[in-house]
Amino acid sequence: MIEGILVEGFIYGIMALAVFITFRVLNFADMTVDGSFPLGAAIMAVCLVKGLPSGIGICLAFLGGALAGFITALIHTRLKIPDLLSGILTMTMLYSINLRVMGNRANLSLLKVPTLFTAISGLADKFLPPQLGIVILCFLVVLAIKLVLDIFFHTDFGLSLGALGANPQLIVSQGMNPDVIKMCGISLANGLVAISGGFASMYQGFADVSLGTGMIVSGLASVMIGEFLIRSNKIAVLTLRVLLGSILYRGLMYFARNYGYYIHMTANDLKLITGLLIIICIIISKRGFRSGLSKRRTKESSKGGAF
Repeated sequence: MIEGILVEGFIYGIMALAVFITFRVLNFADMTVDGSFPLGAAIMAVCLVKGLPSGIGICLAFLGGALAGFITALIHTRLKIPDLLSGILTMTMLYSINLRVMGNRANLSLLKVPTLFTAISGLADKFLPPQLGIVILCFLVVLAIKLVLDIFFHTDFGLSLGALGANPQLIVSQGMNPDVIKMCGISLANGLVAISGGFASMYQGFADVSLGTGMIVSGLASVMIGEFLIRSNKIAVLTLRVLLGSILYRGLMYFARNYGYYIHMTANDLKLITGLLIIICIIISKRGFRSGLSKRRTKESSKGGAF
């Protein structure tokens, strides 16, 4: 149970990091996630079926997802289409592209195909339980991605990426092109989403064209849940709480699937639970902001009266 929650939390945590980049850092409502996630799964599945190593599949999945994000950014910046509609257009087109990638099949099985997870399970079986070996592998992969992102956001370009979402005019005043920075950020985010989809296909044993349905919502839920766990403005802590939120969200979904019948809840209600979680998080965050603002005004008024 715990191992399964951790594996899913780590795998989908990569996708949640990408959602964090677009929604929180860039302030860009990117719906491409629902299309780039199954794209990464499809590319990985095709590579494995053709006998290519998992490492090559991961690299190709990242490139495919980055290209999908680049198309979304291109539609948004060059055609001046709103960010939400740009992502929806790319997501819609990716449905047909994903079918093409998988040879016009909606589903591609990997049950009899050797993957990175089966190799790790076979190797770990000699020293520790196979599921624990997969947990360690996913942890190391997520840790590497987190550290790379932490280092990236401390570079000049990474700082510019963060400044773009907070104050686009600052980027223009510094003589930088905000469209180019936005393209790079969205491409990076969707590349990470595709990597998450590739690992998800290996873990689940199949790639499906509808695998990305609701991914953006679950990613947002993970990001928002993590924001209630830790309060900080440091990038290392921000990425950490996204991963913790992903693990907690997957844990909540696990208990809803397995113990929801006590309150007459079925697996069909998981999307409803996710939506309600996001609504609750938004309500709590707004109330917290208002209470903090009122306390600040009270302190300022009291200091003014004392003066």
